Amino acid sequence: MRAPDIRLRPMPGRRVVATPQALDAVLSAGWPEEAVVVLRTAPDEAVGVGARGPLDGLIAHDRHAIDVEESALAGCWLTATELGALVVPHLDWPLTAEERRPALEQGKVAGVPAKLWLAGPGDPRGAALLVVNRVYAAEIAERLGVAW
Repeated sequence: MRAPDIRLRPMPGRRVVATPQALDAVLSAGWPEEAVVVLRTAPDEAVGVGARGPLDGLIAHDRHAIDVEESALAGCWLTATELGALVVPHLDWPLTAEERRPALEQGKVAGVPAKLWLAGPGDPRGAALLVVNRVYAAEIAERLGVAW
């Protein structure tokens, strides 16, 4: 069964790698562009989903930092109902409690490596952002019954 209104789409952004201290310092002010979701995938790495330009001030904190365009991601925003119906049945872990969100979770969704950004209460974009590497987009779309 297909969820006709849900479609995975390419999700451009920026990938930044720097010392944890540099990322902490620069990201504490937020990404300079509105509507960017920052996925802190490791202490020394972050992905700004939706970011179009570089992360201001990063080089000042770490002269060896890397800030590059990210074009290998696909994903979609989900409502709480869609998250519960389409994704939660395919998880091997419990979701972070609502009072502890926003939160990034990483693991397999329907057997496919994925990231799940659980938005904070009242986020107008949706309850969660599902993000996968584009090479897995067709596979996870088929398994979840969404479009790609």
